[in-house]
Amino acid sequence: MRNLTLRCVAAASLGVIFTLSGAQMAHGAGLLDVYKQAREADATYAAARTAWKATQEKLPQARAGLLPDVAFSASTQFNDRDIRFRDNTPAIDNRFNSSGLNLSLRHPLYRRQNNIALEQGRTQVEQADTVLAQAAQDLITRVAQAYMDVLLARDNVAFAAAQKAAIAEQLAQAKLSFEIGTVTITDTHEALARFDLADAQEIAAKSDMEVRQRALELLIGRATPALAALGPGFRLVSPDPLALERWVDEARIANLQVRAAQFNVTLAQQDIERNRAGHMPTLDAVAGWSRNRSGAGTIGGPGTDIDTKSIGVQLAIPIYQGGLVNSRVREAAANEERTRQELETARRNAELQARQNYVGVTSGIAQVKALEAALISSRSALESTLLGRQVGVRTQVDVLNAQQQLFSARRDLAQARYNYILATLRLKAAAGRLAEQDVVAVNAWLERGK
Repeated sequence: MRNLTLRCVAAASLGVIFTLSGAQMAHGAGLLDVYKQAREADATYAAARTAWKATQEKLPQARAGLLPDVAFSASTQFNDRDIRFRDNTPAIDNRFNSSGLNLSLRHPLYRRQNNIALEQGRTQVEQADTVLAQAAQDLITRVAQAYMDVLLARDNVAFAAAQKAAIAEQLAQAKLSFEIGTVTITDTHEALARFDLADAQEIAAKSDMEVRQRALELLIGRATPALAALGPGFRLVSPDPLALERWVDEARIANLQVRAAQFNVTLAQQDIERNRAGHMPTLDAVAGWSRNRSGAGTIGGPGTDIDTKSIGVQLAIPIYQGGLVNSRVREAAANEERTRQELETARRNAELQARQNYVGVTSGIAQVKALEAALISSRSALESTLLGRQVGVRTQVDVLNAQQQLFSARRDLAQARYNYILATLRLKAAAGRLAEQDVVAVNAWLERGK
């Protein structure tokens, strides 16, 4: 009876250890804190921001093709001219300085290619906004995955240590029972084998936690802080709307990868029109001013000062360019077909992501509830097995199996909760909805555990 009491006390103590450990960890950095650190330190997201900033320059570059082009040039040179005549006229040896100033202006009046290039610039800027938003969503999912991986790894270490401690207690009990002759050596060997296995599992769990922490460090650029754990505030929330096809339809339209691919199609169509415009005439307004000075001795003269002013329009009509324009149009048309196929691939992937993660959320809710019930049943089963072991209707192996079942239920429940959270975030990402407020919502589940 005393040994049974000790076992119950030991089991209760393990539960207290789990509770206290979770409460202490809940005061660590939350998901929102880690996300903000990653937003400042993650190299992938930083590269996306830089690419977005570079793409913003596409618009002023394209607009420049519709604005005046003004150029100024100046020159000066010393000339040494030796003139020989073919008759008997004496040769002339001239040395003089000449200089010139030139100012020219060209303003496009009609250039179809440049107009389309401006439209492409606007499209590229809009696409860059979408790509940056997609990078932000990707950062959220990567941070959440790394965060939950660390939490799960930490839980696995705690579960492995608790299981090892419980088996150690059973091993000590088996040895004592064998010494007094109430059980055979088989029970001792069974408990020892389970203990060695638990020891190996604890080592593996610690190694895995180290790897998961390093993965999170890559995102935040610093050592992994203590992380807040899920607390009593964790709630299972069904998808809104609770209709799979509505999520799929939304993903086909609003998914950010789909939107980026749609911009590629638009750019390809614009590229076709821009290349076709190579057949069209161009009309420019032109103006110029020049001043040229030549010193005495120019062709034997006293020197010249020439000022020239001009203004007018220039029309250019392309007639034949060796088939270059037609070839570029065919190339652009082929690229446009490629972008359409890529768009269809993006839509199908978005549909698949929406379906997978919708099922992940709905089945995750059911799985969490089932595992919560299984955990209660496993605790009851362990208590019953311990009581049966005391009265002789259960063996030491039965107790070890019941303990193993309890710890497996704890581990599976923790993993199911983390998987549910990740599926929820990925479902919103598939539909193009994922934003920082979703991180705040998950973070509240952690903060309520404080």
